[in-house]
Amino acid sequence: MLPSWLTGLGAGMVFLYLVQKLLFPYFWDDFWFLLKVVRFGIRMEMYRQRGELVTGLDKFLSHAKRQPQKPFIIYEGEIYTYQDVDKRSSRVANVFLNHSSLKKGDTVALLMNNEPDFVHVWFGLAKLGCVVAFLNTNIRCSSLLSCIHTCMPSAIVVGADLLGTIEEILPSLPKDISVWGMKDSVPQGVISLKEKLSTSSDEPVPRSYHVASSLKSTCLYIFTSGTTGLPKAAVISQLQALKGSAGLWAFGCAADDIVYIPLPLYHSSGSLLGISGCVELGATCVLKKKFSASQFWNDCKKYNVTVFQYIGELCRYLCKQPKREGEKDHQVRLAVGNGIRSDVWREFLDRFGNIKMCEFYGATEGNICFMNHTGKIGSVGRTNFFYKLFFTFDLIKYDFQKDEPVRNEQNWCSHMKKGEPGLLISRVNAKNPFFGYAGSYKHTKNKLLFDVFKKGDVYFNTGDLMVQDRENFLYFWDRIGDTFRWKGENVSTAEVADVIGMLDFIQETNVYGVAVSGYEGKAGMASIILKPNKSLDLDKVYEQVVACLPVYAYPRFLRIQEKMETTGTFKLQKFQLMKEGFNPLKISDPLYFLDNLKKSYVPLTKELYDQIILGEIKL
Repeated sequence: MLPSWLTGLGAGMVFLYLVQKLLFPYFWDDFWFLLKVVRFGIRMEMYRQRGELVTGLDKFLSHAKRQPQKPFIIYEGEIYTYQDVDKRSSRVANVFLNHSSLKKGDTVALLMNNEPDFVHVWFGLAKLGCVVAFLNTNIRCSSLLSCIHTCMPSAIVVGADLLGTIEEILPSLPKDISVWGMKDSVPQGVISLKEKLSTSSDEPVPRSYHVASSLKSTCLYIFTSGTTGLPKAAVISQLQALKGSAGLWAFGCAADDIVYIPLPLYHSSGSLLGISGCVELGATCVLKKKFSASQFWNDCKKYNVTVFQYIGELCRYLCKQPKREGEKDHQVRLAVGNGIRSDVWREFLDRFGNIKMCEFYGATEGNICFMNHTGKIGSVGRTNFFYKLFFTFDLIKYDFQKDEPVRNEQNWCSHMKKGEPGLLISRVNAKNPFFGYAGSYKHTKNKLLFDVFKKGDVYFNTGDLMVQDRENFLYFWDRIGDTFRWKGENVSTAEVADVIGMLDFIQETNVYGVAVSGYEGKAGMASIILKPNKSLDLDKVYEQVVACLPVYAYPRFLRIQEKMETTGTFKLQKFQLMKEGFNPLKISDPLYFLDNLKKSYVPLTKELYDQIILGEIKL
């Protein structure tokens, strides 16, 4: 018979276990995840105290020396080992070292689709200590010029299939910017980088060229729409790049994982979380030029993929594919990404098997992130007492009519109750800095809120509305400001309005996003006022939109109004228009729909509207 004290101890432990399960069901999930965060912080602090500044490039070079023959990138069946990428990137570095005036700290813009040379050029320029600016390959004309002027590069490197895009703006580029093309035959005014690579040395570049002076020094510019205006070059410091690269590791990925990357590398998800995440682990990635729903699972099986990256739209496209036998016959165990709807999440798991969906939240330029380490469907992450010790954030009351945070009589912002949507803001301090944007400080200042809860405090305005439930799970609710999400991309309403406003018969344009049943994000809609005595030319609107905007930014709907409402601060009122949507039975103004077959905008009839709602017409 057991002693009474031992029986009592056992009963006490069972009681504590039951209390923990009842009152703190996520305690151990939170605890083990917190340990990972602490481990990462301790590792960074140890580097700092030893005076070592270990960057992402340093980690790559270490892997290239330690495991030179391990596959790093698999692309269209070709294998590129860590040594291969090291040597090819050294060739890139030596070309610019010997045939240009580039020096440490200069910026080079990279306009390239997903391919191994994106990584070779990125790492090669990093070996010279250059800052690399990733240009969105979908943009063109004035938007592309704006991005180039924003980051002020000394040179631009262009992929072979994008030379036509750069050729359109060559006459408008500053004369001191050299343009390099990854092709033997290049347009006049462009230097052939491919030709020079064929004779370049693959000898290592001395570390002195790229050694970082501080983890706060800039290593990349990644373009983002933020919440206002045209795309801006978010400053990515060495510290931010390291934090981004730790994402796969934090979710439980390891060196023997094979990671499938179908997302564009010009976004932080593809480049920092994906490529740099594999470097952090010493893992292998399968790089896809462009996502293909029909090839996705075949690729996963062919290359023994264990982890893939996603955005919500990607998962929805996979669920829309015709059902086939053996859809659960794969080795994928984890999926890491953001923006997946709860209904798509459930359908995806039911159809494709027991894959842990690792949803996260984080803006490219932001100083806060959430990670759903418990797998709670629909949530972007979870907070608790310990998390708030590391990341100070709040959800504050927001006035949708005035398009600004609500302030009380003392001019302080107000906290939201659990279960109610509020604007997510994050405290800016030495521990969690905000590095802002390249160019004018006003862009950086516009993303900050001052004197929020007390005099002198500063918070980063994420521009996202979130809801926190009673179990402290967080859910994305909506986006504020002058951008919206469509097809996994941020659309700048100002950019779209500027393009449409160039037409000589349009007086004013108000662009916003409208919800469409069955789709992630919001589809673009433009409300237009015509100039007096001018008529609407729908063909010209279509031609202008297609010529100057990326596909995801096309306004799918037009609304012709006689006047536009403004807010108290004279900004165009969008809230009511967004609520009204595009239903022709509820809106008396003329409505039009973008018809790609007819290459024009056509009247939006009730029949067309019903077909869109039922999913019979694809947007």
